[in-house]
Amino acid sequence: MLNDTVKELKERSQKRKKLLVQTFGVSNVNELRQALGTFENEPAKKKTKVSAPPVAEEKEKEEEKTDCGVVYKDSSTFLKGTQSSNPHNDYCQHFVDTGQRPQNFIRDVGLADRFEEYPKLRELIKLKDDLIAQTANPPMFLKCDLASYNLKDLNFKYDVILIEPPLEEYQRTMGVTNVKLWSWDQVMDLNISEIAATRSFVFLWCGSSDGLDMGRACLRKWGFRRCEDISWIKTNINNPGHSKNLDTKAIFQRTKEHCLMGIKGTVRRSTDGDFIHANMDIDLIISEEPEYGSLEKPVEIFHIIEHFCLGRRRLHIFGRDSTIRPGWLTLGPQLTNSNFNWDLYAGQFSASTLTTGCTDRIEALRPKSPPAKGKQRTNFTRPRPRQR
Repeated sequence: MLNDTVKELKERSQKRKKLLVQTFGVSNVNELRQALGTFENEPAKKKTKVSAPPVAEEKEKEEEKTDCGVVYKDSSTFLKGTQSSNPHNDYCQHFVDTGQRPQNFIRDVGLADRFEEYPKLRELIKLKDDLIAQTANPPMFLKCDLASYNLKDLNFKYDVILIEPPLEEYQRTMGVTNVKLWSWDQVMDLNISEIAATRSFVFLWCGSSDGLDMGRACLRKWGFRRCEDISWIKTNINNPGHSKNLDTKAIFQRTKEHCLMGIKGTVRRSTDGDFIHANMDIDLIISEEPEYGSLEKPVEIFHIIEHFCLGRRRLHIFGRDSTIRPGWLTLGPQLTNSNFNWDLYAGQFSASTLTTGCTDRIEALRPKSPPAKGKQRTNFTRPRPRQR
């Protein structure tokens, strides 16, 4: 048995050597050692210069050689199909070489072409957007200092609350210096629980550092439980390069940001179709990173919220002129003007118009949650007992 095993291993070794001969373009197995740069009976520090294999000779002109070895100027020199240290589709190495982030190469990430190959989903999104536009009240906005303004003075309950605090982290990572930055203790002191409806949702942008833990603490204090984590993956297609402003607390370069989603009350996907439409979107946003010093967030977060929650009472805290949107009340110190009138605003909502509603076509197209295990219906009937 042992001899058979040794024989089988030797045969496998010979096959591997023949494959390597074909890969490196050498004439026989004896020249394979030179092509691989391995030599017997020589100290490890001494290496004899050998001629490069034909495949490598074609790339030699594109390589810059130094005393430390070969420096690859870009990822075009990767050898496809070889077991080299520079694989063909190594996007991490491509980032090191060119500054192009791996997420730059993900296709069909925009809202316009995401569902190009899925006509039913494309129709569903269009119908939802049309219904949201028809039922949205005109935008209102209130310029106020949120550090001193008591949200309870709004005297209103909201179905959806979106919060974009100007975190201190953004000064380290985004170079933000033109606004008053907030600590997490200040964010936690916001009186969100007083303005949240019995069943409602909160979306909290929390950066990419300690905000993941502090954001959860905020949700707990406000009476919400975390149910989702929406990640914003930032591309740098228009401005490739390596970040010059690195977070001192980070081990890697951070190219994403998180938005925590909290839920209050009892809301079930299977029974509360009048208030939520689940599975409409995904929990990833892939879009271009804003310019240095900007606090802008992707507009897709509004689409995710509006597609998901049918509630029409929507509040945006820490909004700006660029985020004023139909169907939303926007608060923030960076707004340049105010048009908020409580009587006019409250008069746009009644018991029968608190939600956008739904159509038969949307209900037929939207993804449904699968039934619970053990409760699946079947088309089979129970056989009747035989009469004796």
